[in-house]
Amino acid sequence: MKRLVFVTGHPGVGKTSVLLRTADNLKNKGYMVGGMISHEVREGGFRVGFEIMDFSTGQRGWLAHVNQPTGPKVSKYRVNLTDLNAIGVNAILSAVKNADIIIVDEIGRMELFSQAFREAVVQAIESKKPMLGTIHFKVRDSLVDAIKTREDAEILEVTYENRRHLHTQIVDKVIQFLQKLS
Repeated sequence: MKRLVFVTGHPGVGKTSVLLRTADNLKNKGYMVGGMISHEVREGGFRVGFEIMDFSTGQRGWLAHVNQPTGPKVSKYRVNLTDLNAIGVNAILSAVKNADIIIVDEIGRMELFSQAFREAVVQAIESKKPMLGTIHFKVRDSLVDAIKTREDAEILEVTYENRRHLHTQIVDKVIQFLQKLS
């Protein structure tokens, strides 16, 4: 029984949607779910950036944007380390303290520029609480490698075939883990 469940898959396959359906299901079953969610933002049919949100409070900020004036550059976007640290990192750390289940969407190139984000993810992993997250398909990093080699971690690939029902499998895994603790 794995405590850390991460999904990966090609861009646009539905990783965040699977994670959100899982979190909403668990929340509806009475569990407190907290952490960080990210999603793309489009204007006029074009992607202009990525927003981050504290799952518990709904507070939002920019992870990256085409018009972000400063920050590390990834493709045509600049990472907004200020919002990532103030909203994303705080959402993860708050979930470590207060939630039953921690979610982190996503562990990817943009997020990994923040040392505070890395440290928050490590705290979440070491918290002994169930943790759900997404890992960017192509990211190569020592933190991701460490997650992938943990005995208490499982990485599931989201595909077009399984994306509509994968969340039920993850919900069952998390509930079984939590029931084993009680």
